[in-house]
Amino acid sequence: MTNTVTFYDGHVDPDRERFGRFKDLPRDHPINMLNLIRLNDTATYEDGTMITGREAYAAYARASAPIFQKLGGRIVWSGNFELMLIGPEEAYWDLCFVAEYPSGESFISMIRDPDYREAVKHRQVAVADSRLIRLRPNEPRGMFG
Repeated sequence: MTNTVTFYDGHVDPDRERFGRFKDLPRDHPINMLNLIRLNDTATYEDGTMITGREAYAAYARASAPIFQKLGGRIVWSGNFELMLIGPEEAYWDLCFVAEYPSGESFISMIRDPDYREAVKHRQVAVADSRLIRLRPNEPRGMFG
C-alpha cells in the first residue's frame, strides 16, 4: 500500500476559531511569526484584473509594510527554499521568513487596521497556500534549543 500525501491545502486566511485561539494566548510579550508561502502563478482580482502571484504579493508588501513597521514589526530572518529534506517531497515554498512583533497585541492591531484590511486583499489573491506559525521567542538552551 502506498501513502499519498497531498501538499496543497489552500490555507490562506485563519478561520474564526483559530484566530480566537490566537487572541486567547498572552498578548504582552514579543512573538515571532514563521511565514511559509506558496504563490499562485496568476493572481486574479474580483474585477478580473490578472497579474502574477509574485506581483500581487509585492503589492501586499508595499501596502502593509508601513502598518507593520508603525506597530514595531520587523523581519528578523528570511531565506530561499531549496529542498524539503523531511516532509512531503512535492512541498515547496516561494517565500520563507520570520516576522517579529513586539507583542501578540501588536499583531492583532495590525489585522484590525483598516488600511491593512485593504492591503490583505492583495495577499489573498497572491497566495496559493501558506503556513503562519506563532512562536514565542526564547533564549536557546543547549545545542538544539
